[in-house]
Amino acid sequence: MVNSIKMKAQIQSMPKWLRPSLGKASEISTVQKTIKQRQLHTICEEGRCPNRGECYAQKTATFLLMGPTCTRSCAFCQVDKGHAPMALDPEEPQKVAEAVELLGLKYVVLTSVARDDLSDGGASWFVATMMAIRDRKPEAKIEVLTADFWGGQKVRGAEKLSVPLAQRQRKRIEIVVNAEPACYNHNIETVSRLQGPVRRGAKYQRSLDVLRIVKELNPSIPTKSGLMLGHGEKETEVVEAMGDLRKVGCDRITLGQYMRPSLAHLPVQKYWTPEEFDHLGAIALSMGFSHVRSGPLVRSSYHAGEI
Repeated sequence: MVNSIKMKAQIQSMPKWLRPSLGKASEISTVQKTIKQRQLHTICEEGRCPNRGECYAQKTATFLLMGPTCTRSCAFCQVDKGHAPMALDPEEPQKVAEAVELLGLKYVVLTSVARDDLSDGGASWFVATMMAIRDRKPEAKIEVLTADFWGGQKVRGAEKLSVPLAQRQRKRIEIVVNAEPACYNHNIETVSRLQGPVRRGAKYQRSLDVLRIVKELNPSIPTKSGLMLGHGEKETEVVEAMGDLRKVGCDRITLGQYMRPSLAHLPVQKYWTPEEFDHLGAIALSMGFSHVRSGPLVRSSYHAGEI
């Protein structure tokens, strides 16, 4: 009861610019019904994204592949965590493709929980889903938002010794890159100093390497990354992180406000103002990012299909 009261107090103390309209109830209901009937998951719903109504109206949705349970335990994320995620649904790629067709989606974002229990981290599952969507709706653009592909089941015997982790990561990224997504997204989430407490199980340089490898494999694929502000970062640190992204050829960036999902998650250290987000967005554009979304309610896939 006490926790509930504290959480309500926090929500009520949020700045007014963090209380958006959720869009038309009919549009949200249509997507929710289609998703639920096929036992699919979207990060829009699992993460209770404040922009989901707006995105649905623009014929964009972000599907959460490989179940709702993540093998990582990032301290900011609302998605369920666990070491024993559900078995893959062999029909999921076709179900996602069917939902894309029925909803008339023009731009599809495929993301996933981290699946460190899988031999390829789920790379081939992304490709299978992309192929299924293209079979049903070839004109749909597909963006991927992947994990860092660093984990995965241990390789046995001699192969374990002969395949360094970095090489395994590169091979998994290559599997996805070869399927030629419209954009390859991987979020660094926060500045270098705060990676430990915010992104347990992930590393700053490892994430930068994902974006670097994509460009090495196929320079024509746009890359994207994002940061959540509000964990105690300084403006100079945010600018430094944006510079690091540009150094590895990152083309697009999203900057948004972290909002605490529950008392079990990290508390918000600061609510950045819309003016501060505008300022950072202008800096990002001056640094050479081709597409910048910077605002309190911006999320990874916000207006993703506009390009």
